[in-house]
Amino acid sequence: MRTALLLVGLLLTLSPIYAQVESLQTKIDQLIKGKKATVGVGIYDFGSRQTLIINGDKHMPMQSVYKFHVALAVLSEVDKGHLKLTQKMHVKKSDIVPGLHSPMGEDYPKGEVDLPLADIIRYMVAESDGSACDYLFRLLGGPKQVDAFIHKLGIRDVAIRETEEMMQAKGNWDVQYTNWTTPTAMLSLLKLFYQRKILSASSHDFLWKVMVGTTTGPDRLKKLLPAGTIVAHKTGTSGTNKDGLMGAVNDVGFITLPNGNHLAISVFISNTTEGIGANERIIADIAKVAYDHFAKLN
Repeated sequence: MRTALLLVGLLLTLSPIYAQVESLQTKIDQLIKGKKATVGVGIYDFGSRQTLIINGDKHMPMQSVYKFHVALAVLSEVDKGHLKLTQKMHVKKSDIVPGLHSPMGEDYPKGEVDLPLADIIRYMVAESDGSACDYLFRLLGGPKQVDAFIHKLGIRDVAIRETEEMMQAKGNWDVQYTNWTTPTAMLSLLKLFYQRKILSASSHDFLWKVMVGTTTGPDRLKKLLPAGTIVAHKTGTSGTNKDGLMGAVNDVGFITLPNGNHLAISVFISNTTEGIGANERIIADIAKVAYDHFAKLN
């Protein structure tokens, strides 16, 4: 009898939480209903510890979201003493890959420059620089090394197989699908990072600051949030093929709530014919309803 009463009490305690999450999921389901796209969502509120997952087991192409994974792997080497953020890295002309989005290449088109490792990481994450990403892949020993590093963290449902150069090369449309994650795995990785279980305090704070300074995707997670809301995030975007299909429009990271608590959030949109503007609006709308929902709880 005592056990039964305890169970009833537990269910009564948890019922409001499930109802709250269900309410948020209903709102998000309405936002993505009828869209010509696969939408994967992962949200975790560190204040209430509520989790929401939609299409959590789908393999979603990451595109440049995987630069977050690369940054974690590089900073882990910094923490081991194998590298230093202040260490000067020589960037050759051949390191600037033609055809890739590369602010680093725009700043140093002829290469042959020595840059602090910290600057190369900033280019890769905050400005989504493809040349910087492939430079760091080479520094680590290739995509397989990053893949192995993430797997050792206990994040299994992720694959990092190809470089930016390979992924973005003309005629290589299907390569993007070899660099994938599930929304559940992405959310798990974000939580580990936030809980400071991957990097040292200094490396964690460095990457957080870089992500807050992200310049890409202003019309995604940040678009509809109150002015001044701090968002630390990483975007990912594919091109559009001849059939009008986009492989990926993504944004993942952390949203700061009014009381200073945070949400971890990942939104992946794949195989979509909605167009870039509509896809970005889906991400913005999801971020807004999540923000509004959890701001009331915190």
